[in-house]
Amino acid sequence: MTAAVTVRGLRKEYPGHVAVDGLDLDIHRGEVFALLGPNGAGKTTTVEILEGHRDRTAGDALVLGEDPRKAGRAWRAKLGIVLQTANDAAELTVAETVRHFARYYGDARDPDEVIEKVGLTAKAKSRVKTLSGGQRRRVDVALGIIGRPELLFLDEPTTGFDPEARRQFWGLISGLAAEGTTILLTTHYLDEAEALADRVAVIARGRIVAEGTPQNLGGREKAEAVVSWVEAGVPHSEHTNFPTKLINQLSAGGRELAELTVTRPSLEDIYLDLIGERA
Repeated sequence: MTAAVTVRGLRKEYPGHVAVDGLDLDIHRGEVFALLGPNGAGKTTTVEILEGHRDRTAGDALVLGEDPRKAGRAWRAKLGIVLQTANDAAELTVAETVRHFARYYGDARDPDEVIEKVGLTAKAKSRVKTLSGGQRRRVDVALGIIGRPELLFLDEPTTGFDPEARRQFWGLISGLAAEGTTILLTTHYLDEAEALADRVAVIARGRIVAEGTPQNLGGREKAEAVVSWVEAGVPHSEHTNFPTKLINQLSAGGRELAELTVTRPSLEDIYLDLIGERA
């Protein structure tokens, strides 16, 4: 697969502080890539450098084949960006806002189609200032995808969404990925990363500390399982790398195991270990 994003030795320094410290990263075209990390880890700084909104101190970066700090308008037209916070045209209606932004692109999506995709058809004639926080976030997403981007940056996109709205948004992102859009997602929701991302990377203190699929990040697929059961009213649990074998042994001869469960570390467990915040 060809790379949509290639980063080597990326560094961003401020007086007395290193925000990004020698970061390497590859994102393939057509994949959903999630960048995870605590506040202050360097996620947003990294994304802003890749978007061309912030200069880097050192290192190399190529985004869609061009250096973000040198690329021009044609390159920018290939990007879609949903910022963590955005200033909107509060007096315009949802439809007016989306149609206005559509005029910036030569091959924009149909504004009504985009409004429907983000679940705002019923609010199309409402002024943006009257919307809830989650609905305003959907407007941000609509503006991010109106230009048919090759690469879509989503920085904490579902902040303020209720559970139903988040699930609807996941469907939208999955649909965009199926169309071939490359997506770089930052999120604090581990279930969101697990549901959407082909690969994830964890950033801590400005460095990538682990990278892989949600299933194998940090050796998750090889981690010991915990088999738990209740027998004669007494709870039992055992750690094992071979849970099926253990269960077969325990249930030999028709022995009944009540409340039998098999669990492995969740993505959240692995994440907390990686960033050093395990309680």
